Amino acid sequence: MEGKNITTVLTYGTFDMLHIGHINILKRAKSLGDYLIVGISTDEFNTLKSKKSYYSYPDRKRIVEAIRYVDKVIPESTWEQKLEDIKKYNVDYFVMGSDWEGKFDYLNSYCEVIYLSRTEGISTSKIKDDFSQ
Repeated sequence: MEGKNITTVLTYGTFDMLHIGHINILKRAKSLGDYLIVGISTDEFNTLKSKKSYYSYPDRKRIVEAIRYVDKVIPESTWEQKLEDIKKYNVDYFVMGSDWEGKFDYLNSYCEVIYLSRTEGISTSKIKDDFSQ
């Protein structure tokens, strides 16, 4: 795409226990532009967030890289890096699930922030809860 203006979309997540909700949001994010970058929380960052993943960061990265809608995967190590990544990759659209509604509005000065509705009835938390019963 050299010499062409491309529209870049950026989203973030843990992407553990991949499910149809993840695929739906990645497909919808990709439909907003030409190039989709996905930031995946590192194991260390998950620990800071008091979150534990079943799969390690390298495995989650390989899984997400295999999804056809995804053009690039980057590690997410801090909350603050979102603005740095927006600037570094000349992001046009910052996309998150609607459960984050309003949390990233401060980034609207740098790109358009879009909150996409989640897939009804599915989440990693629900899957974990269903298996623990």
